[in-house]
Amino acid sequence: MKFTIDKHEKYVIIQPHVEILDGDSAPKIKAEFLLRNTGGQRNIILDLSQVKEADSSGLRTGLMAHRLCKAAGGVFVLACVNQQIKSLISVSNLAGVLTLAHNTAEAEDLIFSKELEKELRGALEEE
Repeated sequence: MKFTIDKHEKYVIIQPHVEILDGDSAPKIKAEFLLRNTGGQRNIILDLSQVKEADSSGLRTGLMAHRLCKAAGGVFVLACVNQQIKSLISVSNLAGVLTLAHNTAEAEDLIFSKELEKELRGALEEE
């Protein structure tokens, strides 16, 4: 399975080049999440612009990435989510757990606002 990785200072964007995020493709993405997270990356954007469908394996991959990022003090964002995947998230009662963004620019804004919030909180605690 192919995917693109766009690494930035504060976050990484992972874009799978598959139409279906399922039991075949999800383990490869999961391995990439683990690699990035153990490498110190705490903010991950999963760009689903090329993904048309996902199943429970794909959803579990997103949940695992969410837990990894949260444990590291970061955020996991699903970007470019289509209606089929939104419905799966809703049916699974995960709409309040997973963070969705319309596009990668919005996802980047979410991450920067969280990072800024952390920096401000840290500065206030030092005073």
